Amino acid sequence: MRPARPPTLGRWLTQQANSRLKVNAGKVKAEARLDGKYLIATSDPHISAEDTALGYKNLLEAERGFRDLKTQLLLRPIFHRLEHRVRAHVLICWLALPLTLVAEHGSGETWRNINRQLGRITQVTLAGPAGTITQTTPLQPEQKAIYQSLSLQPPARVTTFNPT
Repeated sequence: MRPARPPTLGRWLTQQANSRLKVNAGKVKAEARLDGKYLIATSDPHISAEDTALGYKNLLEAERGFRDLKTQLLLRPIFHRLEHRVRAHVLICWLALPLTLVAEHGSGETWRNINRQLGRITQVTLAGPAGTITQTTPLQPEQKAIYQSLSLQPPARVTTFNPT
């Protein structure tokens, strides 16, 4: 019985009479010329190639947005029971999506990295016999760079100081 050739590689392999597989170099070379190229079809003959490509790119951006809503912005799971609260939750996430895109484009970083870096900034309140002070952790160079690239003022180092 002859072993079956792998279906995913069948375009580039031929099976010889002795059951050995041989790579078809001509087909591999022809496929290599198409690497990095896409074929996009449309049912409207009046749309230009540029508009078709732009529409496809916008579709990819929209799909990425929905994926980000569900994962990074935690649209789901929703723990609300009242309809107006669910709607408010979805609206807030939907409004947060363009803000994440602005932050990504302005800083040149991914939202995941921005969120990770800025999420490391913490605020602590220290209380003692001399009073209380609330301060944030010192900014790391990566965090400073994000704030500068977005033209945002970083959080103040000391936010409250109440001597006794």
